[in-house]
Amino acid sequence: MHDFNSIPDDFPRHPSLGSVSGAQSKICVRLIDGKYIEGETNDELFERFDNCRDLVEQLDAYCCRKLLTRPQMELSALLSGVRKSVGQKGWDVTPAELDWIMSKLAQRLKLPPTDQI
Repeated sequence: MHDFNSIPDDFPRHPSLGSVSGAQSKICVRLIDGKYIEGETNDELFERFDNCRDLVEQLDAYCCRKLLTRPQMELSALLSGVRKSVGQKGWDVTPAELDWIMSKLAQRLKLPPTDQI
């Protein structure tokens, strides 16, 4: 069972942005368990959040290791490289989720807000 209350308010939600051509008005929904659903289900949202939270954990450990082996490296440069790398991995992370991941990572690494990536 998922704790949907553990999803922070600042985690991005993805509204349905479907578009269907034609003369008549249409709505984009999916039939799930006998109900028409627009956008993400709670389970889908929790899964995306859980994946992003896990990435924050993994990237935090990676950044800490990098900073230990290369203490001269600036944190903002490291985070910029991490962001670029995550974007190139082909992982299922939306741009808004990547922004969220990077902001949480910067908070954990104590990057001043004006320097956040």
